[in-house]
Amino acid sequence: MPIETKADYRSALKEIEALMAAERDTPEGERLDVPVTLVEAYENRHYP
Repeated sequence: MPIETKADYRSALKEIEALMAAERDTPEGERLDVPVTLVEAYENRHYP
């Protein structure tokens, strides 16, 4: 789901923080890619 509000953004950052300790090539590690990509897109759009 795209990040459209500051609340969505903060929520995604919290999810990233929770997943940062996940090891690569694990389901948790792979889940990290999604919120990171969404946060990057949001930041590029709102904080160029």
